[in-house]
Amino acid sequence: MAVLTAALVALSTISAVPAVAADPTPEGAGSYTTDQVGPAPEGCAPLATDARAFITDSAPAGAVPTNDWWSSLSFKKFDCSMSEPLHAHPVSYKPSPDGLGLSYTQQPTLYGTPGGIGEFHYPYSQDLVVGVAGLNASVAEVADWSDWTVTPSWSDGTRSMTATIGHGLPVTWFEMAGGDALLSGGSDLRVWLDDGARIGFSTGGADYVAFAPTGSSWTVSGSELRSDLSGKGYLSVAALPTTPADDDAARTAQADSYTPYAYVEVTGTRADYVYDEATSIVRTTYSLTTEAHEGTNTGTIVALYPHQDVYLEGSAGDGPGDGVAADRTYESARGTMTTLVGATSFTTGTPFTGVLPEVPSVATADGDANARLDALLDAEAGDPMSVDGADTYWTGKALGRAVRIVEIADQLDRTDVRDTALGQIEAVLTDWFTASPGETEQVFAYNENWGTLVGFPAAYGSDRELNDHHFHYGYFIVAAATLARFDPAWATDQEFGGMVDQLIADANNFDRTDLRYPYLRDFDIYAGHDWAAGHGAFVNGNNQESSSEGQNFANGLIQWGVATGDDATRDAGIYLYATQTAAIQQYWFDGSGAMPDAFGHSTVGMIWGSGGAYATWFSGEPEMIQGINTLPVTGGHLYLGLRPDDVAANYDELVAANNGDPTVWQDILWSYLALGDGDRALSALDADRNYPVEEGESRAHTYHWIANLAALGTVDTTVTANSPVAAVFTKNGERTYVASNITQSPLTVAFSDGTSLAVPVGKTVASGAHAWSGGGAPGGTEDPTDPTDPPDPPDPTDPPGDAETTFYLTAGGALVTDPGTTGTFVLGAREGPDAVGDPSTGLTATVEHVTGEFSGLGTAFDLGLDAESNVGNGTRLRVSYDLDGDGSFDRVESYRYFATDPVPGFERYTSANHALESSSGTLGDLTDGTIKVEIWNVIGNASSLLNLADSVVEVPFGPLTVS
Repeated sequence: MAVLTAALVALSTISAVPAVAADPTPEGAGSYTTDQVGPAPEGCAPLATDARAFITDSAPAGAVPTNDWWSSLSFKKFDCSMSEPLHAHPVSYKPSPDGLGLSYTQQPTLYGTPGGIGEFHYPYSQDLVVGVAGLNASVAEVADWSDWTVTPSWSDGTRSMTATIGHGLPVTWFEMAGGDALLSGGSDLRVWLDDGARIGFSTGGADYVAFAPTGSSWTVSGSELRSDLSGKGYLSVAALPTTPADDDAARTAQADSYTPYAYVEVTGTRADYVYDEATSIVRTTYSLTTEAHEGTNTGTIVALYPHQDVYLEGSAGDGPGDGVAADRTYESARGTMTTLVGATSFTTGTPFTGVLPEVPSVATADGDANARLDALLDAEAGDPMSVDGADTYWTGKALGRAVRIVEIADQLDRTDVRDTALGQIEAVLTDWFTASPGETEQVFAYNENWGTLVGFPAAYGSDRELNDHHFHYGYFIVAAATLARFDPAWATDQEFGGMVDQLIADANNFDRTDLRYPYLRDFDIYAGHDWAAGHGAFVNGNNQESSSEGQNFANGLIQWGVATGDDATRDAGIYLYATQTAAIQQYWFDGSGAMPDAFGHSTVGMIWGSGGAYATWFSGEPEMIQGINTLPVTGGHLYLGLRPDDVAANYDELVAANNGDPTVWQDILWSYLALGDGDRALSALDADRNYPVEEGESRAHTYHWIANLAALGTVDTTVTANSPVAAVFTKNGERTYVASNITQSPLTVAFSDGTSLAVPVGKTVASGAHAWSGGGAPGGTEDPTDPTDPPDPPDPTDPPGDAETTFYLTAGGALVTDPGTTGTFVLGAREGPDAVGDPSTGLTATVEHVTGEFSGLGTAFDLGLDAESNVGNGTRLRVSYDLDGDGSFDRVESYRYFATDPVPGFERYTSANHALESSSGTLGDLTDGTIKVEIWNVIGNASSLLNLADSVVEVPFGPLTVS
């Protein structure tokens, strides 16, 4: 499929590159470029020069929405005429040349084997097609959109049609011209109601009613239904809730109850939010603009997702909003959807549970715990960022790592470490936020055609597909918020604050008047969570993997808004955070119990438009499947601990799926466990202090997080605060109240149970079961380190350890002890999980007649890999030791494969970030022995490059002699 996809893209895309470089656009002291310095968004050919190529002139002005449930209609990627299935819930849709296909799938389909189910979906399975008789449109375009609806449009020059579809709308509205309305069902179509304008029928296992204008009639011919619509040109089709097969009377009763609202067209939708600071509630009002084509009713039928229903305020006219809660439900990929009949609006009151820059140092501020943490901070003092990669994602991960070190070093008054990290953060952000003429690296570029700001080098399709901007930019924004506390001048609009606001606007522009970017690009307003793919062109709809990295973006907005005094940004972040918290608990962590029993999991790695998957894009390992929705570990992720018992059960599920304790990403997973059982997490950490560190983490932060949560206990959701940067914890019935002041003025925080905390500038204060106050004032100058001149990080290509124990790889298959090898080696496409194959597939390098004393350490390696633009490659290293040269390997070590990105440029595959996956035998002294190194692709259908110039393997023997 990957090869076919690449071929299709190559045939259907064109990249446009400006011929003349433009001067950078200033934004305060920062700037961005308008040059196309890297790949532009790619899709069907017309999109290269006109992102609105598949949008009609009647559509709203401004930047084209991307990353939505319906994006494959306008951002056509593979199907250049229609789109992929559009999973609106409860109905799914698929345009075709003759009209719009409808599907109401009520039972999940599970994929995998017994005991190994990996995915569940409510797939698009066409029940009927609604169109105009004779329609044969060459393309489906977008005529309109609103917050959660879209209007596809068809025309063949003689016949035309539009359809308004949306989340939570079981009634689809059609406008037609040039011929009769034609509904084509399956061979099982059965009519059970035909009384003039209305016709009720079952097909494909679902029940529908079509409502033609009053005075119309229907003609039934086999599986086709036809009406001239009395020449009025409009039609609605309602999908009905599930009814027993033999109960046509119930079907007719449902049709009767829907009839008063069947002629009400939904012409627009909008969600407006308000953050109630006093009660820490986000109230969101979902409004529908309607037009009645017959009768006087203005309401419609609305189906609510579980995350909305659980926080619905008022019903049946006794609260904000309107509509009557009906005893009708729909099945969907998100669980059961409840129904409001006759609604034009409804309001939810979703709790916001607070964020922190970091958990307080109540256990690690003194004593042995402090000494242990101090030593771990010493290990980070020279290079807190530990940069591994130059693109927006991996730069972001490095920034996130440094931010955590800033926070804990500040709490412990380690100003030397804190200010080194702050200096690195400022230097990196300032570099990225400043464009120079002709610059193509570490720069942001605005693409006016698409209304997007892309950072280059990009990663994971953030340029070509507009994927993951909220993931990448969240790290930058959190880092900027941290820097704003200590250097407020840097964060002003006159300096670099405007560039932070540009990143926010690109990923989730909350200003409807700003037409440079689409409104809330990555956030699905009705579904309540982000979508990751820009085009969403998959048979299962759009997808979202790391919900927690989406929350990192929302947390960044909250802290940036609070630190800079920007309430609009703060409130937008709180709205995103609170809404997504509700959705994540329901859909990623099965809070409503809606995941199919046969699925066998209570968590997913990915949400799709049509379902969910116990999977990731990059790994099938349970640790990463479950860990991807728990990183990064920050004080902005306390929402993960709102159900402590579920945290512990989720961790136990991981251990069961993994057939044992985690062997990779232990730090992430223990940190997650600490939100449910801190004592258990601390015991696990204490038992394995030499675990491999996840790329965005540090040993100092992991210990700080777990040790302090073990003392604090779990998040207490029964008490809220009037400040967004506050939280409450409870252990053994005793509460600890925590608040941080990241503003420039003293602060008093009031909690809902009457407790209050006075919090000085720059401090985090804890009171109650634990009393503690720590942190330095913003702009601290205790250390004279120049924040604009941080120490240089070590060269990541330097070979680890003693050169006498280091081997270099050669293309000829030899391991040599002298550096000097140049060039690259081509690793071919995957042939098998355990087969290196011939030299066109993998590299096998050996050295024989080696003698040396075993040092007692382990194998280490550092390889440079580049998959170029190839998607889905993963490379594994295996090292084998024949200790006595008898031809039999006494020790074989296989390391976890490295998932390369599809961005040109070498990445580092190291033993520090990829742990031993399996081993056999034991090590001892080498006596005339043999060492063999094998490197090959274990996943992917394309080749990768191995950089021979800086790829090294260090073996645990020395001094060595080779005879």
